[in-house]
Amino acid sequence: MDGTLVDSEKLWEIANYEAAEWLGGALTEAQRATLMGANKDDTARYLLESVGRPVTPAAIAETGAWITDRAARLFVDGLPWRPGAAEALASVRSAGIPCALVTTTDRALAELALNTIGRDFFDVTVCGDEVDGLNKPHPRPYAMAAELLGVDPMRSVAVEDPPPGAESAVAAGCTVLVVPHEVPVPAGPRRVFRPSLVGVDATVLADVLRGGIPDAG
Repeated sequence: MDGTLVDSEKLWEIANYEAAEWLGGALTEAQRATLMGANKDDTARYLLESVGRPVTPAAIAETGAWITDRAARLFVDGLPWRPGAAEALASVRSAGIPCALVTTTDRALAELALNTIGRDFFDVTVCGDEVDGLNKPHPRPYAMAAELLGVDPMRSVAVEDPPPGAESAVAAGCTVLVVPHEVPVPAGPRRVFRPSLVGVDATVLADVLRGGIPDAG
């Protein structure tokens, strides 16, 4: 979702920078880049370590809650679409392809984002606080989505922009259409790259699943 469908990574960036200040430190640009696509607990843990605070379960929970609350206030104002994302979702829905939203974002925030994205595009949604702590890059989020949809991960295409998401999807058995946003994603098995979602439809996704993709122009 974040950075793939909507350009919300910049809002998470604000929340993370401000969380570091709240903890009494500062976040560098290089440190910020390492947090792209990270889940809430990993982000909280990293921020605590970076400012020299004790990394305890209570501190992780408190920091994660602070970040979530700040991001929620930013999400309320709406989220800008990534290029081609809305049209790609509409095409998938029109073609009758089962579709899941798989995000590291907690349910409460994802529901705010869905006010912009639209719930009707998805048959199921899997959020970061619903996978028993086994978040991306662990395969559980995508494996859970496939289970809920009743589909074989090996016949599924995941669309991702950060490395943890791509790793999660591949580990679950999916083919991944990688649309890098702010952080480079390394090449690897079952990863097909495209500069944007512009022009992506059911036919393109079928080609991705076969290991190829039409010329993006």
